[in-house]
Amino acid sequence: MIVALGWLIRIELRFKKMFRGRGVSDLESALSNFTKDLDDIQKWAEKTHDSVEDLRAELKKSARHIGIVRFNPYNDVGGDQSFSISVLDDNKNGIVLSGIYGRDYNRVFAKPVMGGGSKYQLSSEEKEAILKAFETNNPDLK
Repeated sequence: MIVALGWLIRIELRFKKMFRGRGVSDLESALSNFTKDLDDIQKWAEKTHDSVEDLRAELKKSARHIGIVRFNPYNDVGGDQSFSISVLDDNKNGIVLSGIYGRDYNRVFAKPVMGGGSKYQLSSEEKEAILKAFETNNPDLK
C-alpha cells in the first residue's frame, strides 16, 4: 500500500509539473483545454489554407512571365540593339514592347497580348518573345 501511495504521489507531482502555469488542476480540464487548442489550430490552418488559395489565384493574374529577344532589323546598323520584351500572366495576357533602333531614330511600340496573341500584327521577334516567356529554362530570367 505504501508503494502504491508513493507511486500515486509521483504521478501527481509529474502532472502538476506538466501543467504548471496553465491553470489546470485535473486531467479532465487539461484534455478539455487541449481539445480547445486543437480546434483553434484547425481553424487557423483552414484560414491559412484559404489565404494561400487566394494568393495562388492572384498570382496567376500577375505579370510574371518575361521573354526577351534582341535583334538587328537592318544590315547597315551594327549589333543587336533592337528588342522585343513580353510581360505576361499565366493566361498569356499582358503586353509586348518592341524597340527598333536605327541610325537616325529609335521607335518603341507597345501591343496588348491576350491569350498569347494580339489584335495587332506581331513581328516574328515579338512572337518569339511571347514564346520565350513560357520556356521553362529561359536563360533571360536567370
